[in-house]
Amino acid sequence: MEATRGFGIDIGGSGIKGALVDLAQGQLIGDRIRIDTPKPSTPEAVADVVAEITGQAGWDGPVGVTLPAVVKKGVAHTAANIDHKWIGTDADALFAKRLGRGVDDIAMLNDADAAGMAEIRWGDPIARRGVTALLTFGTGIGSAVFQDGKLVPNTEFGHIEVDGFDAEKKAAASVKDNEDLSYPEWAERVNRYLSVLENLIWPDLFIVGGGVSKKSHKWVPLLDIRTPVIVASLQNNAGIVGAAAAAVEGIEH
Repeated sequence: MEATRGFGIDIGGSGIKGALVDLAQGQLIGDRIRIDTPKPSTPEAVADVVAEITGQAGWDGPVGVTLPAVVKKGVAHTAANIDHKWIGTDADALFAKRLGRGVDDIAMLNDADAAGMAEIRWGDPIARRGVTALLTFGTGIGSAVFQDGKLVPNTEFGHIEVDGFDAEKKAAASVKDNEDLSYPEWAERVNRYLSVLENLIWPDLFIVGGGVSKKSHKWVPLLDIRTPVIVASLQNNAGIVGAAAAAVEGIEH
């Protein structure tokens, strides 16, 4: 019988969030558990928090985990907004050991890829046609690109150079907070970033997500670019939902 529930954990630069997910609906079951990302955010410290979240939830099945990193075959190859000790870490093995699971019970994914997979499956059907780029605005900027619903894994378009700067250093949601920018001021930066990106990949659709998507009415209408922009239907829970699905279905990249 196909599993209808899964557990996903989304590791971010500021918080680690986990929840039980109804995979038939693509929705959280109950409240999500959130714990601040430890400082320093070493692999061992983060693994302790992930174990605490699964323990609080009483979940003993497969676990999907996202990282703000390029993840290939369970190994982290970059570290954006987490400790650089993650680079080269076999995250599959780390979490399997810490959670007392088999390696096959852990699914590791890039955080934006997980969010994008959830949006493609449970979000607006228009996203399944043509080239769709999901962008998560949080501590950094994550990207996930799809061609007719099929993921091109581990794109790092949050780090393209825009006007001499790494894009996320100017347009991430954390920058808005750190520099005390108004929504119009920040939207201008996002607009500039999206205009550069759309000229590189010519997408048919942008989906914007991350924590700031909850306030999308304050900034999305201010964007003035060629490509249509919609807001992630799962908002900041998309990564959790995508991770849970990946764990149950054994998806890794």
